[in-house]
Amino acid sequence: MKKECIAMLLAGGQGSRLYVLTGDMAKPAVPFGGKYRIIDFPLSNCANSGIDTVGVLTQYRPLELNAYIGNGQPWDLDNSTGGVYILPPYMGAAGGTWYKGTANAIYQNIAFVDRFDPEYVVILSGDHIYKMDYSKMVARHKATGAVCTISVMEVPWAEAPRFGIMNVDENDMITEFEEKPKSPKSNLASMGIYVFSWPLLRESLQVDEADLASDNDFGKNIIPALLHSGKRLAAYRFEGYWKDVGTLESLWDANMDMLSPESGLDLMDESWPIYARTVSMPTAYLGAGADVRHSAFNRGNEIEGAVHNSVLSAGVTVAEDALVNYSVLMPGVTVGRGAVVQYAIVGEDSTIGEGCRVGSEPEETDPADWGLAVLAPGCRLDAGRNVPPKTMLDQSGAEVKR
Repeated sequence: MKKECIAMLLAGGQGSRLYVLTGDMAKPAVPFGGKYRIIDFPLSNCANSGIDTVGVLTQYRPLELNAYIGNGQPWDLDNSTGGVYILPPYMGAAGGTWYKGTANAIYQNIAFVDRFDPEYVVILSGDHIYKMDYSKMVARHKATGAVCTISVMEVPWAEAPRFGIMNVDENDMITEFEEKPKSPKSNLASMGIYVFSWPLLRESLQVDEADLASDNDFGKNIIPALLHSGKRLAAYRFEGYWKDVGTLESLWDANMDMLSPESGLDLMDESWPIYARTVSMPTAYLGAGADVRHSAFNRGNEIEGAVHNSVLSAGVTVAEDALVNYSVLMPGVTVGRGAVVQYAIVGEDSTIGEGCRVGSEPEETDPADWGLAVLAPGCRLDAGRNVPPKTMLDQSGAEVKR
């Protein structure tokens, strides 16, 4: 069972900034791009990078995520010598706790990692949209002799204070780590993707766990401690598309990026496919009056109205004389006859009644009052209801403050 490298995928986050979309599911399970779930991206990256053993650490509302991952077959992670493993918090003879932080989550699963006796462990997040060859990052780790390699990317200087910033020397070895600095010295932002040499990480986790003042976090504790002790840490520069879809706006942006060839998010690239669990539904049906432009649609769609600049998941119905524009419709959504949905995110199995208006174009609204309209999964709107921009509704149709 010995492996040179395994991955540990942190997928237990609540995703509180996605509000009603994650009320009943963990953020990595949120639908994306019509066909996918967010977690499809790191799992596919593992498969394409030759990493066949992945531990998925779950915690918040794991039912949907666990059911979706199943035995890992869609990502070719159902092999007998590795595979995908769901790792929730657990109780032992000495008790147990929820995962207290990213480092504590790995600490609680030291026994799982030890089963494979790896040389290297790749630590991943389950809530980013990107394509990355982790084998290149592991190769960089080996070549530098580092104990930890951190994936970084250049961000606009104005946004740098939002990130953990890595300062490096002429060889891209990390000299300093700044957590959300007011006056950053560089614009190399940590992507929250790490390669560790397992023996050193194992020891560091045990030391960190014994420190009662620690937050048990990689960014706040483990990495600064390694730098302070003089260990070698390397930066791995990533130049492709990457987006943290932790907010409603970034989730919408990433869906729109999928429709733009210039964005860098190319999901038609056969050399690096993103795998997903497929749904058993008939082919999409476009009615005689359907008007579909610059949009992605899916199996089980029935479109009689107009769909422009939008992303439709499986099982979506758009009735006659309805308009869907610059919106993201998740699986099973029904848009009634004559309804208008613009600049909106509509959760799974929602129903928008006849003649409803959800959201609006930016030009039609005062900039201070404009924003995405968001409907929770299962929300049902009676005919003729108006949902202004920047409004969020829960399952019952009641407004929720952000």
